[in-house]
Amino acid sequence: MQETMTLEHQRETAVEAALGKLDLTAKVALLAGADMWSLPANEDIGLGRLVMSDGPAGVRGENWTPDDPSVSVPSPTALAATWNPELAHRTGQLLAQEARRKGAHVVLAPTVNLHRSPRGGRHFEAYSEDPLLTGELGAAFVAGVQSGGVGTTPKHFVGNDSETDRFTVDIHVDERTLREVYLAPFEAIVRKASPWGLMSAYNKVNGTFMTEHQELNNDVLRGEWGFDGMLVSDWTGARDTVRDALAGLDVAMPGPVTVYGENLVRAVREGLVTEETVDELARRVLRLAARVGILDGAPAAVPAAALPAPIDGEALACEVAAAGTVLLANDGVLPFAAGVGSVALIGQAAQEARIGGGGSAQVFPTRVVSPLEGLRTALPQGTALAYAVGADPNVHLRPLAVRTESRFLGRDGAELGTATLPDGAARWIGQLPDGLSFADLASVELTGTLGPGREGTHRVGIRGVGRFVLEADGAVLFDDVVLPAGEDPAAAFLNPPEQVFELELDGTAPVELKLRHILPERGGFAGFGLVSFTLGHGEPVGTADELLDEAVALAAAADVAVVVVATTEEVESEGVDRASLALPGRQDELVARVAAANPRTVVVVNAGAPVLMPWRDEVAAVLLGWFPGQEAGAALADVLTGAREPGGRLPTTWPATEADVPVWDVEPVDGVLAYPEGLFVGYRAWQRRGGVAPAYWFGHGLGYTTWTFEGLDVRVLPTPAGDDPYAPVAEAVVLLRNTGARAGREVVQVYLSPDGSDASRPATALGGFGAATAEPGEQAEVRVALPRRAFQTWGESGWTDRAGGYRVQAGRSLADLPLDVTAEVPLRG
Repeated sequence: MQETMTLEHQRETAVEAALGKLDLTAKVALLAGADMWSLPANEDIGLGRLVMSDGPAGVRGENWTPDDPSVSVPSPTALAATWNPELAHRTGQLLAQEARRKGAHVVLAPTVNLHRSPRGGRHFEAYSEDPLLTGELGAAFVAGVQSGGVGTTPKHFVGNDSETDRFTVDIHVDERTLREVYLAPFEAIVRKASPWGLMSAYNKVNGTFMTEHQELNNDVLRGEWGFDGMLVSDWTGARDTVRDALAGLDVAMPGPVTVYGENLVRAVREGLVTEETVDELARRVLRLAARVGILDGAPAAVPAAALPAPIDGEALACEVAAAGTVLLANDGVLPFAAGVGSVALIGQAAQEARIGGGGSAQVFPTRVVSPLEGLRTALPQGTALAYAVGADPNVHLRPLAVRTESRFLGRDGAELGTATLPDGAARWIGQLPDGLSFADLASVELTGTLGPGREGTHRVGIRGVGRFVLEADGAVLFDDVVLPAGEDPAAAFLNPPEQVFELELDGTAPVELKLRHILPERGGFAGFGLVSFTLGHGEPVGTADELLDEAVALAAAADVAVVVVATTEEVESEGVDRASLALPGRQDELVARVAAANPRTVVVVNAGAPVLMPWRDEVAAVLLGWFPGQEAGAALADVLTGAREPGGRLPTTWPATEADVPVWDVEPVDGVLAYPEGLFVGYRAWQRRGGVAPAYWFGHGLGYTTWTFEGLDVRVLPTPAGDDPYAPVAEAVVLLRNTGARAGREVVQVYLSPDGSDASRPATALGGFGAATAEPGEQAEVRVALPRRAFQTWGESGWTDRAGGYRVQAGRSLADLPLDVTAEVPLRG
């Protein structure tokens, strides 16, 4: 401890020394991006360039391109479904390892907004509907990343729980709900894991933009919680020089054009912002630089000798994918028995794995193991495996699946440079290959060749915003402007529109496709360069009815049918909320028809958030794989064959119908999105409604063995000294036994219900959780700490201990709590 304090003192001393050497202009230069992903270096004080990278499901680095690949781990909803903080910690360590490999010092993660409504388009990137589960996993993830010497920015602080009008929406939420629900995960992470950074949300809360929210940023985050890290804007989220600075926004990203820079220098000289305020902002940036080891004279928070041992990224990605897979239903068909002689694998997502959600969480792995590839490898020799598409849920064409050549052209049409891409997706943000300048760029030309192949009607498409010219063997198919849909400025690269054209080909000769994108005179997006478009292609296929018929015939002839269904980037992506919870396309029809043809039908759902499953009672088993990352097929094959257990439990309640969902609305009215449900979000809302059960309750999940819960004892601990809200005040000791035929892991969930008739409090709330592992017949004991905060409520005088009688229940999900005791918790009132 003394050594840690000494190192921290050395860092702070170095920070103050560096700060003292800077004039106003130099200090302000630290507070704005030098480019898309970095803060500028300053050789005069020995400050290196500080690089940030997107990172919830992998670390992309500075290049948004497949040429700079990353390990793709499962979506945060999959990680949350493990209910395993240790696994979250190791995942964080892996991402730190990836960040160091890519020269990044800060990972822009984790996303700890809540699943308020299942329509949230970005829920795959967040953890749960429950603040306690979110906080526990988020703190473990942050601690894991930072143990690798890399900073984090838990995001988006606060209220970015949906995507509609996210740049301008005003979230109206009462103080108690804000404290007990939406701020709760951030508070837990700040107090438990001490993140070195935090990211501010785009939206307003109760009338004030979060980058300008002095009460929440200065009074709560820094004053009450003791946060001493860097607060960075979401990209383009800083709007007002003075209000942002006074509210403690340390960094405005990206650069070089921001509200800071010369604007902040002018504000100081005009007396609108004090230089002492700028000092505080700059001090926190320098502190982060010191912690990650890029400030001379400051020892890094984690010296090289103390970094974690190297992690096998592919192995860990596979482990997390299996551990987060939720077995929702099983009539005994899983795991596959030795006598399974033939398997029909069906679904577009079985061949083209849906590994992640759309938007800034996207990374490009070196490989993707599809379910088809995974099962081919894992099934015993002699087991027949046949595949059919069945139904294609994709709304847009896939990128042209051949290597393409891109040419960068100047204003005079001269070639400035070239690059080779693995497919028809072209995307450069903030920087171009080989040091080319956006200022010189007038257009980008993408060329790819369709080799001789299938005869029939091919489809080619343009996906992007702006002026395009599309040619096939020199014939112009399109020469016009594609306009964006909606007002979200990020839609140009997150969810752009598409134009599709048909080509009749005889399949005997190659066809050259050329797509030229003419940039506007003032190119870029909010001050930084952007080129983003896709040359799409679709081969001739049968009609939708023919594809369904083929799949049904294949299923009828097999011992077991496995149907992989999925959402698409159009359904689940940053920048857009979901209009419906139904699976896209004719996938529901596909499942129903396959199940009718083969009673041994297993359905695998690849979705980051709840989808409707009207066929769930008609199939033999349902597996929820979330977005499983690059090892999707390997993990699925392990689960299907029984090499691994499906270890997941639902972190969010899944509805049976849209009409049942208690919190539905995500569209603002006159710019305001109210949270009238208050504390009653997720399972708390379902319980209050009563009479309507969801398809699957929060915490639900089966395994390949069985468990009996045998005993529960609640031990009240001495009230801890001090004001740590996460110190345990009670402990639930749970005894359970593995009564099945194989070893397994069970998640033990403990729920609290206050005695009395206080209708303002949820009837039940998660108080803590743990896990048991045991061999067949073996008993296990799990001790679950119950923190003080679980027995507190927020009111006019702040946090208040709620002593008294509590019903304590333990079991394997909110709907399966066989153990039930009452305990008196004598807290200070």
